[in-house]
Amino acid sequence: MSWSRRARSQNRRMAPYLFLSPLVAILLIFFFWPLLQSLLLSFFSTAGPHTRRFVGLGNYAFLIAHDRFFWLATANTIVFTLVFLLIQIPASLGLAMLLNHRAVRCKRLFRFCFFSTYLVGQVFVAVVFFALLGPRQGPLNALVGQIAGHAVDIGWLTRPNMVLPAVLLAALWLSIGYGMIYFLAALQAVDANLYEAAALDGAGRWASFRHVTLPGIRPVLIFLIIVGTIGGFQLFELPYILLQGPGPGYRGLTIVMYLYSTAFDRGDLGYSAAIGWLLVLLLGSVAMAQLRLFKAFDE
Repeated sequence: MSWSRRARSQNRRMAPYLFLSPLVAILLIFFFWPLLQSLLLSFFSTAGPHTRRFVGLGNYAFLIAHDRFFWLATANTIVFTLVFLLIQIPASLGLAMLLNHRAVRCKRLFRFCFFSTYLVGQVFVAVVFFALLGPRQGPLNALVGQIAGHAVDIGWLTRPNMVLPAVLLAALWLSIGYGMIYFLAALQAVDANLYEAAALDGAGRWASFRHVTLPGIRPVLIFLIIVGTIGGFQLFELPYILLQGPGPGYRGLTIVMYLYSTAFDRGDLGYSAAIGWLLVLLLGSVAMAQLRLFKAFDE
C-alpha cells in the first residue's frame, strides 16, 4: 500500500508537467529554436539558403552606418506610426463615445458595421483601396472632381507626397472600428455615479471627460497606443499591395518591407535577419519608453 500511495503521489506531482509538455515542446521547436537560428543567421552574409560567410557584427555595422535604405524605411515607418496614432486614437474614442450615448439607436448594428472593416484583413483592404484611389476613373478622384466641377487626377498612388495619405486612409479605414470596440467596452465600465458626482460639483463636459472618462479608460488607452505602435512598425502587406512595392520615391518603403525584399529578392537572409533584430530592439525600446511615459508600472 505504501508503494501504491507513493506512486499516486508521484503521478499527481508529475501530472501538471505532463500536460504542459506538448505546449513546451511546440514553443521550443517552432518559436525559440527559429528565434535562436535567426539570431545566429544575422552574423552571416548569405547568398540564398545554402551559401553563407561569417561576418560577425558586419551586418549590423553596415545597417547602422551605411544603409540609407534602412534609415529611409525607418523614417517612413516612424512618420506613418505617429500620424496613424494621432488620428486613429481620437477617432476611435470619439466614435465610441458617440455610440455610447443614450440617444443613439441600433447600437449593435453600428458596432458590427464599424468593426467589420477590421475583419477583412490588410490584403483585401489594399485591393479595395487600389481601385478606390485609381487615377481619374477611381471613385475617390471622381467624387473630388464632381465637387470641384472638373476632372481631377490627384495621383494617390503615383506621387511621392500622396503615398502617406493613401496608406493612412486605408489603414484608418481598417483599424478605427477595432479601437472603437475597446474604447466602448472601457467607457461602459466607467462608474456612472462618478459622472453624477462630477456634475454636482459643477464640472462641465470637458472637466468630466478629463477627470472621469480619461482616468477610467486609461489602461485601454495605453494598450491601444502600444498595440498601434507595434502594428505600425510591422506594417507590410497594406503598402506592399496598395503601392505594388515601395511606391514612388520609396515613400512607401517600411522596415518589414525592406526585410522582405532583402531576404527574398536579394537572397541575403543574414542581412534580413539583422534588420529583423534591429526592429526588435527598436520596438522594445519604444514600447518600454511608452510604458514609462504613461507610468504603467506604477499601477
